[in-house]
Amino acid sequence: MKNISLLGSTGSIGRQTIEVAAANPDKMKIRVLAAHTSDELMEQQIKAVEPDLAVLSDKDAAARLAKRYHGKTEILAGEEGLLTAATYAGADTVLASMVGYAGLRPTMAAIKCGKNIALANKETLVAAGSLVMSAVAEQGVSLTPVDSEHSAIFQSLRGGRANEVKRLLITASGGPFRGRKRADLENVTLAQCLHHPNWSMGKKITVDSSTLANKGLEVIEAHWLFNMPYDKIDVVVHPQSIVHSLVEFCDGSVISQMGEPDMRLPIQYALSWPERYPYAFDQLDLVKAGTLTFEAPDTEAFPSLRIAVECGKAGGTLPCVFNAANEEAVYAFLADKIKYLDIPYITETVTQAHQNIAVPTIEDIEAADAWGREQAREIIGRL
Repeated sequence: MKNISLLGSTGSIGRQTIEVAAANPDKMKIRVLAAHTSDELMEQQIKAVEPDLAVLSDKDAAARLAKRYHGKTEILAGEEGLLTAATYAGADTVLASMVGYAGLRPTMAAIKCGKNIALANKETLVAAGSLVMSAVAEQGVSLTPVDSEHSAIFQSLRGGRANEVKRLLITASGGPFRGRKRADLENVTLAQCLHHPNWSMGKKITVDSSTLANKGLEVIEAHWLFNMPYDKIDVVVHPQSIVHSLVEFCDGSVISQMGEPDMRLPIQYALSWPERYPYAFDQLDLVKAGTLTFEAPDTEAFPSLRIAVECGKAGGTLPCVFNAANEEAVYAFLADKIKYLDIPYITETVTQAHQNIAVPTIEDIEAADAWGREQAREIIGRL
């Protein structure tokens, strides 16, 4: 029985993790639920899951929940409550699915407390990959990827030895604007961005998918997860989202992992590893899937991929600054404060102005994140 602390329970990954746990009641139990502000959904989840603890980092939301709920689950609030959730003694595994940079501190706290990590928060590795992976090694814990692309690579790498890998191929759906040129993107709307052809995700990650920023973040994440140099990581657009990523070996063999575009499979594997559990949800029918196609990404129309990878190659604090600027730009776009093409303009302007620190401490990372956000907000205010 795996005892799980679920950080980000009210988000898309969190809700699907609850479904996976419900399908495997003899193998996993969610002991802790943690989220930000969604007190009504959290109350529903408490009734369904019956965890030991439930945490809302927004203290007002936690107060509303505590006023209504009078059951056995203990209600905690604020950042202290979130850190308690991440380090809870009754859990051996933390599924980290909080959105954005906010996931870094609780994930690091969980690692230092000896928890195994199922990581759905790519920004944690983007911002502080060297520090996170060093902590994982020092504590002797496991870190399994939840992202479908990294889960596919994680599984495909079992087909050979590390020194036999020629390159990793990360697939991208291309998002809702695949095939459009830069001039065609001038006046795209938020509603168009959020209409993803294959995946059901939160708003922030859906916008990132449309700009290909998400794929750039995944390249950086793959670099840290698999200790792979950037010149051995490529991105290929695969519109059908059936092949979730591939590994090419030195002899020319290419091994991939395939499945429905459904996050419940990689969630379950991240929690079941090194075992495989029977799967209770939709499974791939290759005949129904039909033709599978692949093409190169268009980094002229979607420069966020190029910008992110350049920052990853530079290393240091620059990936953290990219992530910070991108988060601020995406949230400004979601709030109708900027246009779609302003997003890569903001990230490139901010990252080009940054004085990179090559070997950062956690304090350097925190300062870089704050600086990147401040710079992005200043640009947003002028647009």
